[in-house]
Amino acid sequence: MSALTLTLKEEPRQRVDMSPLSAARELTPAEIAALRLWAGKRRWRVDELFTLEGEDTARLVLRGDCRKLDYIGRDARDLDITVEGNAGAYAGMGMRSGRLHVKGDVDLFAACELRGGLGQIDGNAGDFLGAALPGDKRGMRGGIVLVKGDAGDRCGDQLRRGIILVEGNAGAYCGSRLIAGTIAVMGQVGENPGYGLRRGTLLLWRQPAAVPPTYGDCGTHTLGFLPLWFAGLRHLDSRFADPANAFNRVRRYGGDLASVGRGEILVRAA
Repeated sequence: MSALTLTLKEEPRQRVDMSPLSAARELTPAEIAALRLWAGKRRWRVDELFTLEGEDTARLVLRGDCRKLDYIGRDARDLDITVEGNAGAYAGMGMRSGRLHVKGDVDLFAACELRGGLGQIDGNAGDFLGAALPGDKRGMRGGIVLVKGDAGDRCGDQLRRGIILVEGNAGAYCGSRLIAGTIAVMGQVGENPGYGLRRGTLLLWRQPAAVPPTYGDCGTHTLGFLPLWFAGLRHLDSRFADPANAFNRVRRYGGDLASVGRGEILVRAA
């Protein structure tokens, strides 16, 4: 069976809440067409906004200008979702399992409070990637998020578990208030990396412009577990899967001593 493809008829005037489509696996194409989606003060049938083709409701493809489509894949289980372009805010929020592949950029709070599965973003991600929602105390809690472009500020804020991989740059306060888990950044990070970090690891390919003064320089080390950690990423379509980008020699900074202080920033050493 071919994947169920939803093609936007025209760009919506209001932002659209795509949450109901997360139950698509349990529905028939006709039932999906009859679902109603909130857009502003009005609810629209799916087939009023999209043209539907295909039969396999476990695989969804979204086509068209999806910048105003929010909550794609929210709390989804075992769905394979592909967005052939940009996506709105909260993409993959709370996703339990499956895969969300966005071939363009995503807006704020992508993969926030993710529980499992794989989120792949071929473009750039907005602020608060994998973070907690305002007022909540736990960010992403499992799974892997891969960004092939850049990530905004507060990447992984209050991350509890899981892995965030950024092939490009990350903004300010990368890994802020990290509880556990790992964030790896191949490019440059902005100011105050690891601010308020409690436990967990911030793994960097490049030396930050300044490491916060509440971190202690623990010197250079050869860490035997790093090659094993990189080997666990070989299944990804990413530069992180390339053995040429792996290393085991790092400079370690322990902290944040203004918080619990059991975390670390590891910077690739020559």
